Parts: sequence; structure tokens; C-alpha cells
Amino acid sequence: MSSGITVNGNLRDDLEPGLSIVDLVTRHGLPEEGRGVAVAIDGEVVPRAQWSSTLLEEGSAVELVQAIQGG
Repeated sequence: MSSGITVNGNLRDDLEPGLSIVDLVTRHGLPEEGRGVAVAIDGEVVPRAQWSSTLLEEGSAVELVQAIQGG
């Protein structure tokens, strides 16, 4: 059983269970309102409206993705 929370494939034992998605997003320097950001936990996309009420659990695998403009 893994300890900690995995973010984008990296085990992050500095993130505590009970952290909300909003807190995780802001800790990564991304906009709290989530513009251009998508989050999935254990392969399930979490709607932005649920970010403040969705709490990370021990062993969660989180994918945090930000859209980037370019050309």
C-alpha cells in the first residue's frame, strides 16, 4: 500500500490526506478558479464545481493538467 498522494505520476508524501482539490491546484501555482485546468482522481475527472468539496485520500492518484496556448 502506497503512502502519500501521487500527482502526475510523482509520489508526494508532503501532501496530506484531506487536502481539497482547490488547495492542491493553488499549491501548484494554478488559478483557483480553474480556468484551463482539469483534475482527475484515480482516472475520474472531477467537475470544477466539486473541487472545494472533494478531498484527497491516502493513496490517491491525481492527474493535474493545464491547457497552454501556443503556436
